[in-house]
Amino acid sequence: MTRQSEPTTTSETGRPLLPSGIDAASTERTVNGVRLHVVAAGDEAAPLVVLLHGFPEFWYGWRAQLEPLVAAGYRVLVPDQRGYNRSEKPDGVGAYRTRELSRDVVDLIASEGHDRAHVVGHDWGGMVAWDLARRFPERVDRLAVVNAPHPTAYLRQLVASPEQLRRSWYVAWFQLPWLPEVVCRYHDYRVLERALRETAAPGTFSDADVARYRRAWSRDGAITGMLNWYRAAARYPPQQSTARIDAPTLVVWGEADTALLPSLAVDSAMFCQTTRLEVLPEVSHWVPHEAPEWLSDSLLEHLGEP
Repeated sequence: MTRQSEPTTTSETGRPLLPSGIDAASTERTVNGVRLHVVAAGDEAAPLVVLLHGFPEFWYGWRAQLEPLVAAGYRVLVPDQRGYNRSEKPDGVGAYRTRELSRDVVDLIASEGHDRAHVVGHDWGGMVAWDLARRFPERVDRLAVVNAPHPTAYLRQLVASPEQLRRSWYVAWFQLPWLPEVVCRYHDYRVLERALRETAAPGTFSDADVARYRRAWSRDGAITGMLNWYRAAARYPPQQSTARIDAPTLVVWGEADTALLPSLAVDSAMFCQTTRLEVLPEVSHWVPHEAPEWLSDSLLEHLGEP
């Protein structure tokens, strides 16, 4: 079910969220039994691209890619994934299992009247994209993943690499009950602000950007919903698979990622039948923010003519 509302070009404070050239609308879609807030732009009859954000972001993390994709002739959907910002935040860790997250995207594609879509994911959005392409290959035309390892590659690295295990310390900490929520909310979400600013190139996230993220984090249930993605991954780990991804895949990796080793990019690309690997030196985990024009151009090249 789709419900359309007014264009969402401004925030609650009146500040612009999207480039003025974008005719984007804020919609609500009921998918997989959960209500998602989705920003939609472009001709409804055009080929479909779905952009999936990661932690601790929301749809706003893909704002720089919307205009180039729409201008090139694509229909673009950018959801707040379940647990985030204006989307529903179901109770219980089990609601955030990877299989539920990828099923959300299957139903989101269907809500547009499409059988297939190009799917692009960053961070946790990339993990969902990997699972979607593995379990529902008939739904994915082309796949692009930005700084998100293939699940099997990641689990292998955790076992084999003490350095990757050290970098993943926060995943274990997020498994604790209630304490991570308290710490994340403390001092006006200072920990989450640092997670953005201190792992990115200086100036990547402006004060206005951070204010918008704080607004998203402050919504009822958002912090627990966001953290439950990590808790579900530990309690209900995705099934390891060595099957190769059928969809032509672009893997993009900011080499200065503080949480994920660059070798994960190479390992992940090996799980694809057809892949193009792009490693960006001196770019952090936040590729969509630090190299937005380059990423948009690379996505357009990978997706091809609409």
